[in-house]
Amino acid sequence: MLAVFDVEGVLLDAEYLPVLASVMGPEKEKEIWDITKAGIRGEINWEQGLVKRVHALRGIRYEKAKELAENLPIMPGAKELCAALKKAGWKMIAVSGGFTIITDRLKADLGIDKIFSNELVFKDGKLEDVVLKVTSDKAAAIRQTVKDWGIKKEDIVVVVDGANDLKLFDIAGYTVGFCPVEIVKEKADDTIERRDLSLLLHLLEKKFGKAVLAASS
Repeated sequence: MLAVFDVEGVLLDAEYLPVLASVMGPEKEKEIWDITKAGIRGEINWEQGLVKRVHALRGIRYEKAKELAENLPIMPGAKELCAALKKAGWKMIAVSGGFTIITDRLKADLGIDKIFSNELVFKDGKLEDVVLKVTSDKAAAIRQTVKDWGIKKEDIVVVVDGANDLKLFDIAGYTVGFCPVEIVKEKADDTIERRDLSLLLHLLEKKFGKAVLAASS
């Protein structure tokens, strides 16, 4: 079995770029939030929106960016959920339109097996640009790994919140919207409306039977 998670708003209880923008003051934070929300709702081209947001934050120092990244809160229930899945022999993938600066810690913090994300570029210690490795077609980033691991579609669970995550539904046998935007709610098999990721354990037991998590009990 494989669980695939979005990161910001799912494994992390935060959106990084608006947090980063707050360093530059409330007007900049509002500007970044507006673009972020439009992207999550699927109202703008997601890739262009990401590049635009990063470019608007040029000049922020690496030390500050790193400090903020390391202090983003883990989603309530995420540690409990991931520990239970790990114990039950599941594989876990995190795929993020965000950045390695926020996702690298998830291997240690949550035991995630493989992480896919984008790369912020710092020049002379200041934020300069972004290298896109994960696009709005997040499924494209992980498809080869899923194939290499030999995991069948019916054994894949996807947990996301935003419209830019929807392509992941194509590779999954079971889809869950976590505090999702409306279009995700409409398309997901199930929805969690409370910011507590451990609630997924109940849904997985209901969907697959207790056997799938038996090792965790």
